[in-house]
Amino acid sequence: MQLVDTLQESRPANQLATLLKAAGDPLRLEVLRVLTQDSYGVLELSHIFDIKQNGMSHHLKVLANAGLVTTRREGNSIFYRRNTTQGLPEYEEHALAHVLACVDQLALSPDLDTRITEVHAQRAEASRKFFNEHGSNLKEKQDLIAAFGVYGEQVAHFLKHCQIPQREHALEVGPGEGQFLPLLAEQFKAVWALDNSDNMLESARVFCKSTDNIHFISGDTRWCYEHPQHFDAVVINMVLHHTPSPQQIFQDVKHCLRAGGVLVICELSQHNQDWTRQACGDLWLGFEANELTRWAAAAGLQEGESTYFALRNGFQIQIREFISKL
Repeated sequence: MQLVDTLQESRPANQLATLLKAAGDPLRLEVLRVLTQDSYGVLELSHIFDIKQNGMSHHLKVLANAGLVTTRREGNSIFYRRNTTQGLPEYEEHALAHVLACVDQLALSPDLDTRITEVHAQRAEASRKFFNEHGSNLKEKQDLIAAFGVYGEQVAHFLKHCQIPQREHALEVGPGEGQFLPLLAEQFKAVWALDNSDNMLESARVFCKSTDNIHFISGDTRWCYEHPQHFDAVVINMVLHHTPSPQQIFQDVKHCLRAGGVLVICELSQHNQDWTRQACGDLWLGFEANELTRWAAAAGLQEGESTYFALRNGFQIQIREFISKL
């Protein structure tokens, strides 16, 4: 009897029924909709949907068992994200793709939007507070992961060989102490430095006092919407793992890139060294390469060149190019 049950559970029809049953709940459909743009922990999702943690855990378990969501461990925390269709049997791949396509047409209620904004604001405030409090000694801590000298010249070299139609305006998001800005200013006529930490921005201004073609802006990447198609290149060095919603960064930056312009990202590959959270204020433990590719594609950016190199301390760095389509 047990063998019969096992065979029945493995039948394609049963597997498909599990997927459709998991999707046949209004709240779970809204969870999938929310996970379109970001990954969240169970406590964050409990806040967004205003339900108890055990109730949210049950719904997430159903979605995970059906293959609709997957998990990502960030130190001691587990974050949920939507699953991709890669690697699934063809019939499940088609079914999942259709379900998610329908989910993406759902409009989120104002209440959900508000609570999502609250979650992102909490993440952003934690990051901003860390940098404002530890900016003076942050370089020493971050050097334990990857000192600027390890990647700075490589990013500059990488950017120099990008096929950019023109080199008028460039933007660096999160310049920190400003070490990359002079290298960027050598390649472009004018450079903008955008940072949401006033302390870090002031440090960058002091570091670049002898370079006269750099403009310093206090704010986050929502500023990009005020300058549509203004930049030939945007550079983000070792910043995404500090941001509340990395995927949203791609969406924001896309709006300020000119056609044919490039987004160059230098970032940690996914790792499991949880000490970086407390020591360096990291919100995320690096990223898989296909995550950046997927977020870029969702923003309408085309993948370009890439390079990867490992460090002696167990970290790996990826430098990626994403191109704004002509």
